[in-house]
Amino acid sequence: MHHRPLDAQEFPRFSGIRTYMRAPHTTDLAGVDAAVVGVPFDTATSYRSGARFGPEGIRSASALIRNYHPVFDVNVVETLSIVDYGDLAVSPGDTERTYRQIEDGLAPLVAAGVFTVVLGGDHAITLAELRALARAHGPLALVQLDAHADTWEEYFGQRYFHGTTFKRAAEEGLLEPSASVQAGIRGGLYAAGDLEVSRELGFTVVPSEELRTLGAEGFGALVRERAGGRPVFLSFDVDFLDPAFAPGTGTPEIAGFSTAEAVALLRALRGIRLVGCDVVEVSPPYDGPGAPTALAAANVVWELLALRALAE
Repeated sequence: MHHRPLDAQEFPRFSGIRTYMRAPHTTDLAGVDAAVVGVPFDTATSYRSGARFGPEGIRSASALIRNYHPVFDVNVVETLSIVDYGDLAVSPGDTERTYRQIEDGLAPLVAAGVFTVVLGGDHAITLAELRALARAHGPLALVQLDAHADTWEEYFGQRYFHGTTFKRAAEEGLLEPSASVQAGIRGGLYAAGDLEVSRELGFTVVPSEELRTLGAEGFGALVRERAGGRPVFLSFDVDFLDPAFAPGTGTPEIAGFSTAEAVALLRALRGIRLVGCDVVEVSPPYDGPGAPTALAAANVVWELLALRALAE
């Protein structure tokens, strides 16, 4: 194992106690297929903060997850060599500096061809992930499961915020919007035309009511049709789930999806060319007894690893 000395101004990279699914904690990438990476950053949160504690909460909740996926008939841990890379350095209060730290932190993983699973953190961090991955893969197809489209021009006067991520990503050429799907969108908006911004950028927007009608198989078919053979990045905002299942998040929206529905939607994506993913916006200070939000997020990560394992 290789450990970098801590700078006094940085948060600890890793406590040395908890790892995702008790995977080995190492930054040695030799022979590694997939790495779980924490990004404990929530400066770009608009309502309830606390997502900086998301990586720790997800890791803790993952302790009971087992190796074998019975629906896919794949042993995820035997198929993939999985490590927990620890947490990347961040700069609380400075989103753009944190972006540079995330890009630098992910660069060795991307260069080594390691599948990255990032634990957020708020949704602003996804922009830096996409920058790192697009350098290797070119423009990516996005699959976004989320209550919010996150394509506002600015939020609280800021262009880099958790509500602007995918507009910036489209503008920077990191995504191919015509190959991308934003699904589960719901809740009140600031203006009637808010979702038209996404559609004008070229994204396929599937509001929650339409997604329920479409169903899991229909959703999977839509994603495969849009993405084609492109490399896919999947971003799962935990507020996609109804607050009854995931109360521990910064901007909860009612009338969301159950964990059973979310799992069915993810499993319907088998066959896509998944090159990276994240699970964001878990805020443990607002979670309920038994940490259901963190538990849901930990299992979403497992489903994403299983999708990747199927491609091996």
